[in-house]
Amino acid sequence: MCATLSRVRGLYTAYLATVLLSSLPNLSYALRALGLVSASRAHLDPALAEGEKELRIMAGEQRLDVDSPRWDQSTFYGRFRHFASVTDPTVVFVPKEKLLGAKKLLDLYRNHQEPAGTTLSDLYRAQKYFGSAFHPDTGDLQNVAGRMCANVYGSTALCGGMMIFYRSVPGVLFWQWSNQSFNALVNYTNRNAKSDLTTKDLLVAYSSAVTGALTVALGLKNYLAKKAASVTIQRLVPLAAVCVANFINIPLMRQNEIKNGLLVTDEFGNEVGRSQTAAVKAVSLVAFSRNVIAIPSMFLTPLIVDAVARRSVWFKNNLKYLNIPVQLALVFVLFGSMVPVGCGLFPQKNSIDVATLRYFEPENYDKFKRMGVEKVYFNKGL
Repeated sequence: MCATLSRVRGLYTAYLATVLLSSLPNLSYALRALGLVSASRAHLDPALAEGEKELRIMAGEQRLDVDSPRWDQSTFYGRFRHFASVTDPTVVFVPKEKLLGAKKLLDLYRNHQEPAGTTLSDLYRAQKYFGSAFHPDTGDLQNVAGRMCANVYGSTALCGGMMIFYRSVPGVLFWQWSNQSFNALVNYTNRNAKSDLTTKDLLVAYSSAVTGALTVALGLKNYLAKKAASVTIQRLVPLAAVCVANFINIPLMRQNEIKNGLLVTDEFGNEVGRSQTAAVKAVSLVAFSRNVIAIPSMFLTPLIVDAVARRSVWFKNNLKYLNIPVQLALVFVLFGSMVPVGCGLFPQKNSIDVATLRYFEPENYDKFKRMGVEKVYFNKGL
């Protein structure tokens, strides 16, 4: 009895601590607004500092940097919140007029010409729409299907199709081809736009990815069938094909960056040259992140369906009706949840220490050292 009471008391204490900690930012904002908290304490509490910043912006004492993400990009939590905002699937349904209006508002704000009555919420909403629908390098409106905020819809249908129709050869061929076609569109839409791609480059990347995915899918399918592998193992074949194809499609889609080097800047955003090492790092991080996004939905979905079927007689008896909608629902939830996780794993504005280039690009190393640059920065892409 005493042990139980002690456990309950401990849980209740932890709950109160969580509530108090979660309320501290709002409490800090209120106290600062009333003049009850000294500004000198802002550096002790990041949430307090952020609250003070918003108060100064709302009071007209400070301008919002609309070209920088709202949240701190040096932490995974900040990157996760940023990408959870810009990859929000509901933004797909925002009319084109509102998207263009958001871009116009940001342009006006940069020139101190925003309409009277513009609020901080208006600016945050405009940032979200711009980040969701416009390319960060060119500022051009992206095609709807290639936007990361639309990725969960296409991927749900395609991943679901690959896992549901994995037994027939025509099904494998069609869904793997469809998936790689969609991936090629997404990769092209979210590429580093400062590196040009020719039609030949696009065709080579696309055909290589399709060939790689089909080879892995059909090869593993036939091998596991001969070995009489369990159905659960066979249902994981599409995942292996997707992972392999990602490491083919993305490097080939961005091959010019690897061959000619990725544009790099100093800490102030001044262009200082091109680096092949930066390109290799950027492509590797993106390919890895894409697989992190795909793996949970394609790995866990068949396992969850099989587990429920073993434990529920009703579900097992109605599996032929429930299989497709249940798998699609699971893929939508798992894939959608992992998009901001995968996108936020690594900083979008990535960097390389110049010292690293000494071994891989000695000419660039000498050049950057003469310029007094210790670290170079680049857009890794999505």
